Amino acid sequence: MDFSKILVPVANTPADDEAVRLACNLAKKSKGQICAVYVIIVKRTLPLDAEIKPEIRQAESILDHAESVAEEQDYEVDTDVLQAREAGPAIVDEAVERGVDLILMGISYKKRFGQFSLGNVVPYVLKNAPCRVILYHQYTP
Repeated sequence: MDFSKILVPVANTPADDEAVRLACNLAKKSKGQICAVYVIIVKRTLPLDAEIKPEIRQAESILDHAESVAEEQDYEVDTDVLQAREAGPAIVDEAVERGVDLILMGISYKKRFGQFSLGNVVPYVLKNAPCRVILYHQYTP
């Protein structure tokens, strides 16, 4: 399969690096574009376009790291900081806007009430994505 446009949402988890590496490997075959995005969740008490400097600095740092991981793979990655009320809809909207072929998400092992949990974002993206979705599960023994 050839993927000409890949969206990689990053969330500052250990799975991010491997997701970016995998996206680079998939994109190299078709000389595709990769965009890494970080979603800042904006509280409902603030306007969506509020300038939240600490979160923006953190987002830029995370995206800089994603760029460096891609550079190690000899690949270039575009990055973008998104601000939204919820991450899932922001990721799906970005995928639609960019016309991507693939959303590649890295997920870490999370427990909720003693059970493995995907949280809210992954199920939303899986249900509403306009394209294929690959989940990279970070295995930590």
